[in-house]
Amino acid sequence: MNAMSLFFDKASIGLSAVCAIHCLLLPVALVLLPSLALLPVGDERFHVLLLVMVLPASVIALTLGCRRHQQWRIFLCGVLGLVVMLATVVAGHDLLGEFWEKVFTVFGAGLVAIGHVMNFRQCKTADCDH
Repeated sequence: MNAMSLFFDKASIGLSAVCAIHCLLLPVALVLLPSLALLPVGDERFHVLLLVMVLPASVIALTLGCRRHQQWRIFLCGVLGLVVMLATVVAGHDLLGEFWEKVFTVFGAGLVAIGHVMNFRQCKTADCDH
């Protein structure tokens, strides 16, 4: 695994975690700290921005790693998570409702993070140069 693949795996895991934390904790934070309502993190543009950062980083990291170790089920896990996240952002809470939007977003982010963790572990155990 080269340094670029390692960087993108770690970045994608971090961004997926930020997305999941955002979806789970933002409603609680908005109730507890009304001044947070002024920040743009509750806006739909924030979801799109996170997805725009996660998509390329994930695709690059998963592609580089899976090309090296040939474990394409790992790639499919990550891509499935990206598809779920993308579909959720496109459908939005108008079609899904707020509860299901959060469920699908967290599920997709979890799949992406699992894919990257598996990719990272596989590259560590394979004969990759770190």
